[in-house]
Amino acid sequence: MELAVYNINGQDTGKKVTLNDEVFAIEPNEHAVYLDVKQYLANQRQGTHKSKERSEVSGSTRKLHKQKGGGGSRIGDINSPVLVGGGRVFGPRPRDYRFKLNKKVKQLARKSALSYKAMDNEIIVVEDFTFEAPKTKDFVNFTKNLKLEGKKLLLVFASQNKNVYLSARNVQTANIMTAQDLNTYKVLDNKALVLTESSVDVINNF
Repeated sequence: MELAVYNINGQDTGKKVTLNDEVFAIEPNEHAVYLDVKQYLANQRQGTHKSKERSEVSGSTRKLHKQKGGGGSRIGDINSPVLVGGGRVFGPRPRDYRFKLNKKVKQLARKSALSYKAMDNEIIVVEDFTFEAPKTKDFVNFTKNLKLEGKKLLLVFASQNKNVYLSARNVQTANIMTAQDLNTYKVLDNKALVLTESSVDVINNF
């Protein structure tokens, strides 16, 4: 698959780049994508949730009334889960939500996500560029030139680009990543995948 290369002004440079069919044109595996996205989101969870159980609630442990003979149900102390203000039964406890996923499954999922983007014509290739200084206005103009203003986009560089990163930091709809850090969730979580020329070389070797 060949794509035209644009400059930061949104003009066609006349150059073409070739996307590797083994990365951008495979038969997507939906289950692999599901597993990888599930793992990514699980890894973001802090797992610090906690509620107080019966033994942790503040209150007297005195038995409220005798076991039998009162005509009512049996009951223990005031911390009983059936009473208002009592402890919670089987409440959440701190835990780690992370789980293991094989490397080859993650690779397949990432290639599947890139293939989905290619099928939907949501990939744009631009020349390698940088800004002289961090300016949000320059990045906004860049998105306007590519007709992506207001759309959620992911801009991928071959290596860190500090000025562009700082320029896009205040733009809520923009994400900046290096090609090596690319993952399935980030690839799918946007309306446009913008690749620089040098990043295409890195991704083609995934």
